[in-house]
Amino acid sequence: MTSFVLHLMRHGAPVRAGLMLGRTDDDVIPSGIAACLAQAADLDCDRLISSDLRRARRCAEAIGTPVIDPRWRELDFGDWDGRATSDVDSAALGRFWDDPDAFPPPAGERWSALRTRVGAALAALPPAPTLVVTHGGPMRAATAELCGLDLAATWALDLPYAAVLSLRVWEGAPRRAQLTSLRA
Repeated sequence: MTSFVLHLMRHGAPVRAGLMLGRTDDDVIPSGIAACLAQAADLDCDRLISSDLRRARRCAEAIGTPVIDPRWRELDFGDWDGRATSDVDSAALGRFWDDPDAFPPPAGERWSALRTRVGAALAALPPAPTLVVTHGGPMRAATAELCGLDLAATWALDLPYAAVLSLRVWEGAPRRAQLTSLRA
Protein backbone atom coordinates (compact mmCIF):
# COMPACT_ATOMS: atom_id res chain seq x y z
CA MET A 1 0.00 0.00 0.00
CA THR A 2 1.34 3.45 -0.93
CA SER A 3 2.20 5.88 1.87
CA PHE A 4 3.75 9.30 2.29
CA VAL A 5 5.03 11.48 5.11
CA LEU A 6 2.95 14.43 6.26
CA HIS A 7 4.46 16.99 8.61
CA LEU A 8 2.09 19.40 10.35
CA MET A 9 3.83 22.44 11.84
CA ARG A 10 2.23 24.95 14.16
CA HIS A 11 3.19 28.52 13.30
CA GLY A 12 5.69 30.41 15.44
CA ALA A 13 4.73 32.57 18.40
CA PRO A 14 2.38 35.39 17.38
CA VAL A 15 2.71 39.01 18.42
CA ARG A 16 -0.15 38.55 20.91
CA ALA A 17 0.55 35.08 22.30
CA GLY A 18 -1.84 33.66 24.87
CA LEU A 19 -5.04 34.85 23.22
CA MET A 20 -7.70 32.82 21.45
CA LEU A 21 -6.48 33.66 17.96
CA GLY A 22 -8.74 31.95 15.48
CA ARG A 23 -9.40 34.02 12.39
CA THR A 24 -7.70 37.06 13.91
CA ASP A 25 -4.86 37.72 11.49
CA ASP A 26 -2.03 38.54 13.89
CA ASP A 27 1.57 38.59 12.78
CA VAL A 28 4.33 36.31 14.05
CA ILE A 29 7.38 37.50 15.99
CA PRO A 30 10.86 37.09 14.41
CA SER A 31 11.90 34.42 16.92
CA GLY A 32 8.73 32.50 15.99
CA ILE A 33 9.80 32.46 12.35
CA ALA A 34 13.32 31.37 13.38
CA ALA A 35 11.86 28.52 15.47
CA CYS A 36 9.88 27.26 12.47
CA LEU A 37 12.94 27.50 10.22
CA ALA A 38 14.95 25.44 12.72
CA GLN A 39 12.21 22.79 12.92
CA ALA A 40 11.96 22.57 9.11
CA ALA A 41 15.72 22.36 8.51
CA ASP A 42 15.88 18.56 8.37
CA LEU A 43 12.41 17.82 6.97
CA ASP A 44 12.51 16.31 3.49
CA CYS A 45 9.41 17.59 1.70
CA ASP A 46 8.33 17.90 -1.92
CA ARG A 47 5.40 20.18 -1.14
CA LEU A 48 4.85 23.13 1.22
CA ILE A 49 1.34 24.27 2.13
CA SER A 50 0.24 27.06 4.45
CA SER A 51 -2.82 28.53 6.07
CA ASP A 52 -3.60 31.93 4.60
CA LEU A 53 -3.38 33.62 8.00
CA ARG A 54 -0.28 35.77 8.38
CA ARG A 55 1.18 34.04 11.46
CA ALA A 56 1.37 30.74 9.53
CA ARG A 57 1.97 32.15 6.04
CA ARG A 58 5.01 34.21 7.07
CA CYS A 59 6.61 31.16 8.70
CA ALA A 60 5.97 29.07 5.58
CA GLU A 61 7.34 31.80 3.29
CA ALA A 62 10.56 31.80 5.33
CA ILE A 63 10.85 28.05 4.66
CA GLY A 64 10.03 28.15 0.94
CA THR A 65 7.27 28.97 -1.52
CA PRO A 66 4.03 27.65 -0.07
CA VAL A 67 0.74 26.84 -1.70
CA ILE A 68 -1.77 28.90 0.31
CA ASP A 69 -4.85 26.96 1.38
CA PRO A 70 -7.45 28.64 3.65
CA ARG A 71 -8.81 25.23 4.67
CA TRP A 72 -5.83 25.06 7.04
CA ARG A 73 -7.01 28.16 8.99
CA GLU A 74 -7.52 27.99 12.73
CA LEU A 75 -10.95 27.34 14.25
CA ASP A 76 -13.06 30.50 14.19
CA PHE A 77 -13.55 31.49 17.84
CA GLY A 78 -16.33 33.93 16.90
CA ASP A 79 -17.04 36.43 19.68
CA TRP A 80 -14.12 35.03 21.70
CA ASP A 81 -11.59 35.62 18.92
CA GLY A 82 -8.66 37.77 20.05
CA ARG A 83 -9.59 37.48 23.73
CA ALA A 84 -7.79 35.86 26.65
CA THR A 85 -9.52 32.79 28.08
CA SER A 86 -9.71 34.65 31.41
CA ASP A 87 -11.96 37.22 29.68
CA VAL A 88 -14.44 34.56 28.52
CA ASP A 89 -17.27 33.22 30.68
CA SER A 90 -15.66 30.21 32.38
CA ALA A 91 -18.81 28.05 32.27
CA ALA A 92 -19.25 28.67 28.53
CA LEU A 93 -15.56 28.01 27.91
CA GLY A 94 -15.76 24.77 29.91
CA ARG A 95 -18.75 23.58 27.87
CA PHE A 96 -16.80 24.37 24.68
CA TRP A 97 -13.72 22.39 25.81
CA ASP A 98 -15.95 19.46 26.83
CA ASP A 99 -18.00 19.42 23.61
CA PRO A 100 -16.88 21.94 20.96
CA ASP A 101 -19.50 20.69 18.53
CA ALA A 102 -22.52 21.14 20.79
CA PHE A 103 -21.19 24.32 22.43
CA PRO A 104 -19.16 26.31 19.86
CA PRO A 105 -18.07 29.86 20.69
CA PRO A 106 -20.86 32.40 20.10
CA ALA A 107 -20.87 33.22 16.35
CA GLY A 108 -17.96 30.78 16.00
CA GLU A 109 -17.22 27.54 14.24
CA ARG A 110 -18.19 24.05 15.34
CA TRP A 111 -15.49 21.38 15.75
CA SER A 112 -17.24 19.27 13.10
CA ALA A 113 -16.97 22.14 10.58
CA LEU A 114 -13.22 22.40 11.26
CA ARG A 115 -12.84 18.62 10.84
CA THR A 116 -14.81 18.72 7.59
CA ARG A 117 -12.67 21.44 5.99
CA VAL A 118 -9.40 19.93 7.21
CA GLY A 119 -10.62 16.52 6.02
CA ALA A 120 -11.18 18.01 2.55
CA ALA A 121 -7.68 19.51 2.61
CA LEU A 122 -6.23 16.12 3.60
CA ALA A 123 -8.12 14.33 0.85
CA ALA A 124 -6.73 16.78 -1.71
CA LEU A 125 -3.08 16.16 -0.76
CA PRO A 126 -1.04 14.39 -3.39
CA PRO A 127 0.82 11.30 -2.08
CA ALA A 128 4.15 13.10 -1.68
CA PRO A 129 6.18 14.21 1.35
CA THR A 130 4.42 17.38 2.51
CA LEU A 131 4.85 20.08 5.15
CA VAL A 132 1.77 22.05 6.18
CA VAL A 133 2.32 25.18 8.28
CA THR A 134 -0.92 25.70 10.15
CA HIS A 135 -2.43 26.15 13.63
CA GLY A 136 -3.13 24.00 16.68
CA GLY A 137 -6.81 23.39 15.87
CA PRO A 138 -6.27 22.08 12.33
CA MET A 139 -3.36 19.93 13.54
CA ARG A 140 -5.68 18.32 16.09
CA ALA A 141 -8.48 17.97 13.51
CA ALA A 142 -6.08 16.32 11.02
CA THR A 143 -4.82 13.91 13.67
CA ALA A 144 -8.38 13.06 14.69
CA GLU A 145 -9.34 12.46 11.05
CA LEU A 146 -6.28 10.42 10.10
CA CYS A 147 -5.66 8.50 13.33
CA GLY A 148 -9.22 8.14 14.59
CA LEU A 149 -8.54 9.91 17.87
CA ASP A 150 -11.49 10.82 20.05
CA LEU A 151 -11.95 14.35 21.37
CA ALA A 152 -10.20 13.72 24.71
CA ALA A 153 -7.11 12.30 22.99
CA THR A 154 -7.13 15.11 20.45
CA TRP A 155 -7.28 17.84 23.09
CA ALA A 156 -4.50 16.07 25.04
CA LEU A 157 -1.95 16.77 22.28
CA ASP A 158 0.44 19.45 23.53
CA LEU A 159 1.25 21.59 20.49
CA PRO A 160 3.45 24.56 21.42
CA TYR A 161 4.39 27.15 18.82
CA ALA A 162 6.63 25.68 16.08
CA ALA A 163 5.79 22.09 17.10
CA VAL A 164 5.90 19.50 14.31
CA LEU A 165 3.67 16.42 14.17
CA SER A 166 4.92 13.86 11.66
CA LEU A 167 2.61 11.18 10.32
CA ARG A 168 2.92 8.26 7.91
CA VAL A 169 -0.24 8.49 5.75
CA TRP A 170 -1.55 5.51 3.79
CA GLU A 171 -3.57 5.94 0.63
CA GLY A 172 -7.16 4.76 0.60
CA ALA A 173 -10.62 6.06 1.27
CA PRO A 174 -10.50 7.32 3.86
CA ARG A 175 -6.79 7.93 4.35
CA ARG A 176 -5.35 6.64 7.61
CA ALA A 177 -2.13 7.53 9.39
CA GLN A 178 0.22 6.62 12.17
CA LEU A 179 1.79 9.35 14.29
CA THR A 180 5.55 8.86 13.94
CA SER A 181 6.88 11.81 15.96
CA LEU A 182 6.08 15.03 17.79
CA ARG A 183 8.84 17.61 18.08
CA ALA A 184 8.18 20.58 20.28
